Amino acid sequence: MSRAAHKTLIFALFALCAGFAVAPISFSQDSTRVMRIGAGPTGTTDFPFGGLVANAISNPPGSRDCERGGNCGVPGLIAVAQTTPDVADNLRAIAKGDMELGLSQGDIAAWAYQGIAAFADQPPLTNLRVLARLYPENVHLIVKQDSPIKAIADLKGKRVAMGPENGGTAATAKLILSAYGVKWSGVQMKYMDYAAMAKAFADGAIDAAFMVQGAPTLAVEDIAQRTPVRLVPIAGPVAEKLAQVFPFYSKGVIPAGTYAGQAAVETIDVSAVLVSRDTMDPDLAYGIARAIWHERNIPLFQAGHPRGKLMDRGQAARALGLPIQTGADRYYVQNGLMDPAAVVPPPAKLPGKVPAKAEGNVTNPKRS
Repeated sequence: MSRAAHKTLIFALFALCAGFAVAPISFSQDSTRVMRIGAGPTGTTDFPFGGLVANAISNPPGSRDCERGGNCGVPGLIAVAQTTPDVADNLRAIAKGDMELGLSQGDIAAWAYQGIAAFADQPPLTNLRVLARLYPENVHLIVKQDSPIKAIADLKGKRVAMGPENGGTAATAKLILSAYGVKWSGVQMKYMDYAAMAKAFADGAIDAAFMVQGAPTLAVEDIAQRTPVRLVPIAGPVAEKLAQVFPFYSKGVIPAGTYAGQAAVETIDVSAVLVSRDTMDPDLAYGIARAIWHERNIPLFQAGHPRGKLMDRGQAARALGLPIQTGADRYYVQNGLMDPAAVVPPPAKLPGKVPAKAEGNVTNPKRS
């Protein structure tokens, strides 16, 4: 490796720890590439998972070959996970070319691609592509232990933290409110980052908070350390209908004991996805998909976070709401994980109606 390339490698690894932005770099001499992964804010599940993905797909020059017990990532690739404000910001950065990869929620990625819901006031981000569906995230609805709030309907008139404004949690929470017949105008929506929620609960500034994260997540644990809280179920016929209508939702359970003193709670799960831009080199996309699902890397995900045990290669390329990255689709087809006919899918509208700025029926497309 040249001296310049060596310096770049040191800087990239330093940036991984410090959260600094790293410019996209490519060396023709030894095919070294540095790619940034938007991993969300600290305290969330996406943040450590971004580091796990970076470790899995990286294979710096000079590394031992996978077949000889070395790294099973993409030869010459150095992936750098960095903190970002929100998963929705990851999508906007990728679409503009300011970042190469990012973690996001499946619903937010699909809405951004189609220019609906939270993205209805801007052009569709049609250059987004999915490399892999990774693991299920859980919709958390958090209230104080002694709160009278027992169900979604009880949020009427309450002060509810929605995550950052124009962020992923806010968009998902608004859809859930509409699905359960709770008008947005009837809720005092408070926009704040996850770190601010703990103080807001402790100060009595909010009555409830939505959070979309794979359990367990440090952000919820931080809240619980300051204020006794519990989780409100998101269940019943409405939850079942949401899971039927939208491809990225499914019924889920946050197991008992995930957080101290917490009973098992039914909820809605949403897929966590790894997103890229349509300009990615197909061979690189193939290598990334192969690395993520390599039999030697799966144990690393499983040991790195409890959500890693829920990764399912059979679901990696299914029901995403936006196209699979060219090159990654070749990997999935070769391994029987994707229908060859779906490699170049036609533009499709999501079933159901997703509210953008007002309430609407989100589970029955035949009704207004």
